[in-house]
Amino acid sequence: MKTSRRASRMQRHYRRMHRAGGLNLVSLMDIFTILVFFLMVNSSDVKVMQNTADVPLPFSSAKQEAEETLTVQISGQSVLVQGREVARLDSIAEEDAMVPGLADALAWRSERRGAVPEEGFEVTIMASRDVSYRLLRKIMQTCVDQQYRRVRLAVESLGEVRNG
Repeated sequence: MKTSRRASRMQRHYRRMHRAGGLNLVSLMDIFTILVFFLMVNSSDVKVMQNTADVPLPFSSAKQEAEETLTVQISGQSVLVQGREVARLDSIAEEDAMVPGLADALAWRSERRGAVPEEGFEVTIMASRDVSYRLLRKIMQTCVDQQYRRVRLAVESLGEVRNG
């Protein structure tokens, strides 16, 4: 039997309105793309130095941000350059003016970098609060002797410091 125009229009309308809803993936992908670019651009502003739990850094009110440089770390009984052990603290003699393994590692790295800038290369020393000044001075002198004259000491920020 043939259905009337009105009945066929009602069936079409019923099928169209009771269809399963679809998800527009194009607009969803646009939103996620914008979100990814936003996070990539804004994540480059944060600079955090790699720190291990066994090197408690001294506190300071310094407000200068950390920079990515060569890192010399004094951890336990060893001296590390970029995470590789180059010297043991128990093998350093009291009368030595410099740390031999550290000097070799820094010389090797400076040879690979090429020409020395006028102000020297940059290095950041991460030392615990418990490290003696004598040892710290030997390490800094070794860095200066190997053309790493821009020496920085890593500290942990206290945050907002107010006078008074």
